Amino acid sequence: MKESYPFDTDEINQLMRERRSVFPDQFSGEIIPQEIIEQLLENANWAPTHGLTEPWRFFVFSGEGLKKLGEFQSDLYKKLSGDDFDEKKYEKLRYKPLKASHVIAIAMERQESGKIPEIEEIEAVACAVQNIYLSATAYGLGGYWGSGGITYKEEAKGFFGLGENDKLLGFFYLGIPTKKAGGGKRKPIAEKMTWIS
Repeated sequence: MKESYPFDTDEINQLMRERRSVFPDQFSGEIIPQEIIEQLLENANWAPTHGLTEPWRFFVFSGEGLKKLGEFQSDLYKKLSGDDFDEKKYEKLRYKPLKASHVIAIAMERQESGKIPEIEEIEAVACAVQNIYLSATAYGLGGYWGSGGITYKEEAKGFFGLGENDKLLGFFYLGIPTKKAGGGKRKPIAEKMTWIS
C-alpha cells in the first residue's frame, strides 16, 4: 500500500518530528531571502479554515522594520507598566527583534458576520502558524512563536491596523540557526489517546 501514497510519508514524518523552537540567540545573523519568507507565508495561507474565512493576518518586519518593532513594543511596555517597569524587560523588547532575520506579527482578523465562533478563527491561525513552523524546518531555518510582551495588549492593535474584535496572537521570530536544534521528547501518544470502536 505504501507505494500508492501521494507523498513521501517517511520524510513528512521526519519533518514533523524534527520541528523545534529555535530562539534568536541561536540565530547566525544571516538574512533569509525574501522569496523563502513569501513561500512560508504562502504555505501558511493553505491552513484549514472554517467557512473559508482565512482569518490569519501577517505583518513581516525586516531591516529597519525590526528596529521600528523593537521601539514600538518597548515604548508601549514602558507606557503601560507603571510601577512594575523593569529595565531589563524594556531592553529585551527593544533589541530582541534585531537578532532575527525577520519577525512576523501574527493576528486574527475577526469576520464582521461573527458566524464562525472566535475560538475556531484562532485555531485556524494556529494551524497557519504550524505550517510556518514546518516550512521553516524544511528550509533549514530556525524560528519560534512567542506570545509575551505586548501580544495581548489592546493598545498594541493600532500599530498593526487591527480592529476592536481582531486579536494580536504573537510574533514568529525567524533566522538561520548556528547549529542544528537538539532532539526533542514527547510522552508516548498511547497515553494521550483513547480508541472507541
